[in-house]
Amino acid sequence: MIEIYLATSNKEKIKEVDKIIEKLNIKQKVKLCSIFDEIKSEFVYVDENGETYTENSVIKAWRYGKIINKPVVSDDSGLNIVALDGFPGVHSSRFMFNSPYRVRMKTILSMMQNIEDRKAYFACAATYFDIENNILISLEERVYGTIAYDIRGSNGFGYDPIFIPKGYNQTFGELPTEIKNEISHRGKAFNRLFTHLISSSLI
Repeated sequence: MIEIYLATSNKEKIKEVDKIIEKLNIKQKVKLCSIFDEIKSEFVYVDENGETYTENSVIKAWRYGKIINKPVVSDDSGLNIVALDGFPGVHSSRFMFNSPYRVRMKTILSMMQNIEDRKAYFACAATYFDIENNILISLEERVYGTIAYDIRGSNGFGYDPIFIPKGYNQTFGELPTEIKNEISHRGKAFNRLFTHLISSSLI
């Protein structure tokens, strides 16, 4: 069994990616761990100064992979609102950094108060870095939809309660976890990444 370390301290994200591994029926091959189970600290700072999701995802995978010398998967994701020129985009997690996401969502909804064009998309770049075998793979997926007029639901995390995926009437915060994992940007990105690793016999 190969241990792969997910570069996050977000327990909900770990659960989400672990569910993807379970659905791909590779839990007998892959054990997903939090990177902080290995380095025993959440204060190893990685400066995500890239201009794209892929750059930031690669920066994290590369940095943590070099620290622990073991395979690492990472992601960078964000919400992109068309009428706000893609805002908050790659700065999604850093926007109003010290404020709860509910406050951030309220701020975004107030920014869109008089905007009829609600089109938006979530993007996620997922990266696998195996330092021992010098393997680096990164890919990006998106899910398109619209911004709701209010905060709806308590499932998921981040901006999920204000995003309605195309073809649905519920936000990611309202949809059951199984459906969200199936159609979300992160779900699609990690599913595609692990599927590639399997087909290439890398795991």
